Amino acid sequence: MRLILLGAPGAGKGTQAVHLAKYFKIPHISTGDIFRANLKAGTPLGVQAQSFMDRGELVADSVTNEMVKDRLTHDDVAHGFLLDGFPRNVAQAEVLRAILAEKKTPLHAVLEFSLANEEIVARLSSRRTCKDCFQPSVGVDKCPSCGGDVYQREDDKAEVIARRLEVYQEQTAPIISFYRNEGLLISVSAAGNVEDITASAISALSRVAQ
Repeated sequence: MRLILLGAPGAGKGTQAVHLAKYFKIPHISTGDIFRANLKAGTPLGVQAQSFMDRGELVADSVTNEMVKDRLTHDDVAHGFLLDGFPRNVAQAEVLRAILAEKKTPLHAVLEFSLANEEIVARLSSRRTCKDCFQPSVGVDKCPSCGGDVYQREDDKAEVIARRLEVYQEQTAPIISFYRNEGLLISVSAAGNVEDITASAISALSRVAQ
């Protein structure tokens, strides 16, 4: 299974990525992990990325594209992968299509986790983060993991969440249209408990040819 996950902040995409990667026995590849690995190893791509970050700039698409291309040469992707955080725009989507076409390994599906903005705001604005172990929890006064004090992060405040959702829609709507036109887009509801959402996603993906 070669799969891309899409989902707004708060839709639970990260949690579902872990469950789906385990179910399909494929590596969960996030751009954050790729960046950290290249920076830690001091690769030429990592050095290039660091130069952008040192200037307070977004890492250029060309560098990100090359990092993803390199990651997709690793042995563990022989039977598929789950991409999380890439592509972020249509230009990156077109590059990915070219990379996979060259390898004769096209995508099977692009899975979008859909959730109403109002529910996302309610979900994230009730989230609290532990000051000690940094674990997020919902509707608590003390951390359920370590008993530490909790606080509300700035990016979990309602007005900040609303802006994050605006940015997501601006950046992601064109990608959704791109993959819908490619006949690859599958949308599942991100409302409900984690187990039910995972089951819905697996059911939807089971209809995709492998």
